[in-house]
Amino acid sequence: MADQTVPPVTTAEEVSIDPLIVQAAMQRLRSEQNLVMAVLAGGAAALLGALTWAVITATISYQIGWMAVGVGFLVGYAVRTFGKGIDRSYGAVGALWSLAGCAAGNLLAVITLVSQHQNIPVLDILGRLDAEVIANLMRATFSPMDLLFYGIAVYEGYRFSFREITKNDLAKIS
Repeated sequence: MADQTVPPVTTAEEVSIDPLIVQAAMQRLRSEQNLVMAVLAGGAAALLGALTWAVITATISYQIGWMAVGVGFLVGYAVRTFGKGIDRSYGAVGALWSLAGCAAGNLLAVITLVSQHQNIPVLDILGRLDAEVIANLMRATFSPMDLLFYGIAVYEGYRFSFREITKNDLAKIS
């Protein structure tokens, strides 16, 4: 029987990419970034996520804290898709909008529950809101578990906000 040798397996760490190609790809990707679109898309996604959270809460008459996780994912995806960012500022946009979307979703969910239990139209409650009422509602309904869900949402908003650099992106440069 002849001696058969198996060719070595090449791992991702062993593959070297020319630093000049990487630098050129990064420069091209940065030229495609759009922070304004990232901010607008992140804000729209945060609002959509908050409204969805409130509608689900109204439908089942129960608030689900893990809806925050969905808000974080939705915001991060929107920032990545429309902003096409690779810089840290895009992650910050995603994280901040995720936090804002969670707070708004939580507030709107509480308002829908109050509306249902007190037979007061949601728009009447929204019309009576001021900073003090909002703070009191948030304080009265906030639980330590919310910190966990908000934290996960902020992390997702940050993490999913960045454009992935693909082999195709690198191939366009070389």
